[in-house]
Amino acid sequence: MRRTQLYLDEKDWKLLHVLARSLRTSVSELVRTAVHEKYFDKERRRQAMLGIVGLWKDRTDLPDTETYVRSLRKGNRLERVWR
Repeated sequence: MRRTQLYLDEKDWKLLHVLARSLRTSVSELVRTAVHEKYFDKERRRQAMLGIVGLWKDRTDLPDTETYVRSLRKGNRLERVWR
């Protein structure tokens, strides 16, 4: 384990100490748990990613994907690339 310093607002520091005391743990343990849950919990990240799947599926203001891609492919683009 590595030691680090963390600067907190007075209000946050007090709240963490009250919470740590009520949970019978240390502020350090609370911070480690919060960091782990926020940045390293794979299941939580997976659930967040699943939450955005299909987010735009019912939008009607977006052009058809196939039409858009075909419009990009029109013209003499390939001829210009090979010159």
